[in-house]
Amino acid sequence: MKLTSIIVEDEETSREILKNYIKKYCPNVVVLGEASNVEEALVLIRNNDLDLVFLDVEMPYGNAFDLLDKVGDVNFETVFVTAYNHYAIEALNAHASYYLMKPISIDELIKAVDYVTEIRTKENALQDEVLVPKTNSISGKITIPQLDGFEILNTADILYCKADDNYTEIYLNNNKKKLVSKTLKYFEEALTDSSFARVHKSYLVNVNEVVKYLKGKGGSVLLSNGKEIMVSASKKAQLLSYFK
Repeated sequence: MKLTSIIVEDEETSREILKNYIKKYCPNVVVLGEASNVEEALVLIRNNDLDLVFLDVEMPYGNAFDLLDKVGDVNFETVFVTAYNHYAIEALNAHASYYLMKPISIDELIKAVDYVTEIRTKENALQDEVLVPKTNSISGKITIPQLDGFEILNTADILYCKADDNYTEIYLNNNKKKLVSKTLKYFEEALTDSSFARVHKSYLVNVNEVVKYLKGKGGSVLLSNGKEIMVSASKKAQLLSYFK
């Protein structure tokens, strides 16, 4: 699959190095343009249908996060490129697909492009389709603690789980909600053998209740009850692997 891309980097030498690496080692990536600052990048993003943006964090007159805020509805994957590793958490929160450290490792660049290629190929295949999981059976039960003992839930009745600090909100298909004094990580591990996917740091979804995948807003899923949930870039591959 061909990926249309741009490079946003204020240093000309760094742009040239990355462009040459892409040309030599990532032949499926087509670089449509280059930008040295936020304003130039905005023009390229608004005038092109992009799959991928290689984005330096620090630039004149604003940074990568300012750019993404101005773009708004992001419909491309983002690979952050920076010399500073303290931006990693912010990059993940901005739904970055990959995080490359300068000087750029060719192996890591190839991994980043392969990851985005896999994501975009699957997204294009599933866009506007009614999703059918590879496996649609969730068998079993899960025990949740309560003040006066415990309650047993059928895992098939769970639509999704949402993190609430050290608690988890469990949303059921009968429009009921349970608040449990366990972390979302606990339920991710407890439901590891069932068809549940961690799609975001705050959400765990029953993939059998996913009816549509939406590419806009960085990626989201629509559940059978009409709930739309954001999908983190780092979680897309795992989620999409559940579907045909």
